[in-house]
Amino acid sequence: MLKAPSKTKLSRAAGAAVAFALLSSGAMAQDAPQPQVQPQAPEITAPSAPALPTGEGSGAPAAESAPAAAPSPTGAAPEAGAPATPADGASDAPSAVTPETAAAPALTPSSTDGTATDAAAADAAADAGIPSDTGSAETLAPEMLAIPADTLPHDLSPWGMFMAADMVVKGVMLGLALASLACWTILVVKAFEIAGAKRNANRALRAIYSAQTLEEARASAGNRKDPAAFMLRAAEEEYQRSEAAIEDAGGEGLKERVSSLLGRVELQAGRRLSRGTGILATVGSIAPFVGLFGTVWGIMNSFIGISESQTTNLAVVAPGIAEALLATAIGLVAAIPAVVIYNMFARSITGYRALLGDAGAGIERLVSRDLDFRNMRRGGLRHRQAAE
Repeated sequence: MLKAPSKTKLSRAAGAAVAFALLSSGAMAQDAPQPQVQPQAPEITAPSAPALPTGEGSGAPAAESAPAAAPSPTGAAPEAGAPATPADGASDAPSAVTPETAAAPALTPSSTDGTATDAAAADAAADAGIPSDTGSAETLAPEMLAIPADTLPHDLSPWGMFMAADMVVKGVMLGLALASLACWTILVVKAFEIAGAKRNANRALRAIYSAQTLEEARASAGNRKDPAAFMLRAAEEEYQRSEAAIEDAGGEGLKERVSSLLGRVELQAGRRLSRGTGILATVGSIAPFVGLFGTVWGIMNSFIGISESQTTNLAVVAPGIAEALLATAIGLVAAIPAVVIYNMFARSITGYRALLGDAGAGIERLVSRDLDFRNMRRGGLRHRQAAE
């Protein structure tokens, strides 16, 4: 990198350049016009000196303005000393360099230097920790652009939509939620109940199949309170009550009475086991319509709000419609599991009734067998009496 010359040397070089330019311009004005030659000024990086108005005799101030014009990118300083086209009577008048022309190119480097100076001052202020106006403006910008709290979008989570819903829609949602809770409670309770009833029915059925007489089957069943054991006890009691009439009326009436009694016990056991499934059927059938009612009510309120606000902005319309649709969603959540649980319990209860039907058929067979053996004993006794 070249070292910048001193100010005195620059002044001398500038004076020599100006004098040479004046002499050459006078000589060229007398001769024929020659091609314009633009001498290249030496590249000077020194700061520009103030341009002062000078006359023809003072060369020092003009010399200070000449080197200041050297850094101009457009080459305006050399063009100021270029020869002018001769006019009538102007052969002796050289093209003079005015102070304004010499000083005008100096504005560009001075403005550049001013910008660099401002940048350097800003860096120095930042290093010193002095706040600037630009920083304060940037600091205030986020606060000015902050969105007010009342214009923020609604909370579109399920809980937020529930809290923002109308009282009627809230009531619909709460009712559907309670109905869904009841369905899941019935699922847990009835699952254990049906499983226990099937287990007892299978145990009684094995006792009936393995017994030879009604009394033996009742003894195997014991005093349990399940429907199958109760059927055995009821059949035995009816047999004992009809024992006196069997001698004369026969056993057909006893079979009919036992069959009727077993049928009623089986029906009562199935009805008892079906308790609670009606709630499942009700929830499964009406929950979607209840949710639809909440949706219609919520959409009506949304339309009323749109008419009052006189806007169709999606940010205003969407929350109300979402709250309304939440009621239908809760209705479907309550109805779909209720229908599935009801169908599952219906199949299980049907299977349980089939087990009780098998137990009742086995008890009827035992009663019929006992009657046949009784008749055989009576017939054998008559034969012995007749033989004697």
